[in-house]
Amino acid sequence: MPKHVMRSLVDEAPVALPESAAALYLSGERALEMLDSIGDAIVSVDLEGRITYINPVAERMTGWSRRDAAGQPFADVLRILNAANREYAPNPLELALMNDRPASMDANSVLIDRHGREFAVEDTATPIHDQGGQLAGAIMVFRDVTAARAMGQKMAHLAHHDFLTGLPNRLSLSERLSQAIASADRHRRTLAVMFLDVDGFKGVNDSLGHATGDQLLQSVSRRLVSCVRGSDTVGRQGGDEFVVLLAELSRAEDAACVAKKMLASLRLSHQIGPHHLSCAMSIGIAVYPADGMDAERLLKSADLALLRAKAGGRGTYRFFSA
Repeated sequence: MPKHVMRSLVDEAPVALPESAAALYLSGERALEMLDSIGDAIVSVDLEGRITYINPVAERMTGWSRRDAAGQPFADVLRILNAANREYAPNPLELALMNDRPASMDANSVLIDRHGREFAVEDTATPIHDQGGQLAGAIMVFRDVTAARAMGQKMAHLAHHDFLTGLPNRLSLSERLSQAIASADRHRRTLAVMFLDVDGFKGVNDSLGHATGDQLLQSVSRRLVSCVRGSDTVGRQGGDEFVVLLAELSRAEDAACVAKKMLASLRLSHQIGPHHLSCAMSIGIAVYPADGMDAERLLKSADLALLRAKAGGRGTYRFFSA
């Protein structure tokens, strides 16, 4: 890297670098030592967008050695895609050179290295100026955020899904039900909410332990999902209670067909470790708009219908009735 470029880096260190580093930039040679030791990946380019420097971290993340990368177009060394649509994303180095001001890549960007490996990355690109203030190139500082991004996605998933079964949780169910009601109201369609409870589940926990009970709930959740359409939602309300949202029904009686299918599926033996368990389920059904005009009222109506099903001998279903 030319010394006038290195001096420019000293004068205008990118904000992504540690502030204490600026005091160490006493010469071009010292600057190179500093850049080589920084934990983030660093790449610099000249006015034509050709690589003038990459540090060891950038070598590992791009798969390019410093010797091989020197003089190469940055687009060949830094292949950046949008993680969602897999299309090429604007490279911040290009934006920094074009606009002569700092630039960052899209939040959902990934870097594809020379060998096809993929890294989630965040970065900042900053223009480099010579002693006369003229644009001389650009430098990009980036880091691997694959683990952090995965953790963020996991936390977002856990915020809306049950940790045991992976089904939508109470919060997610409420949101989906409200959206389904709004859609049904616009299109003058019918939907149904089913409140389900595993009969005698406490006895399984007491006799075989909570670990077996948890596995039984997981088996129940899988069978419930297999009984509905992809547009429907099966969620866990808590404990051994589940809620099913049947969206866009042609008629209320279709909910009864789904309930019968579920009851038949759950009666089949569940293989849980060495145990062959059978279980029954009671189901209460409420229909929009007859049994409630909002999510809270529909759930309450379905819960009351569930109580009727349990009182009627369990292992059956009942529609809400005022």
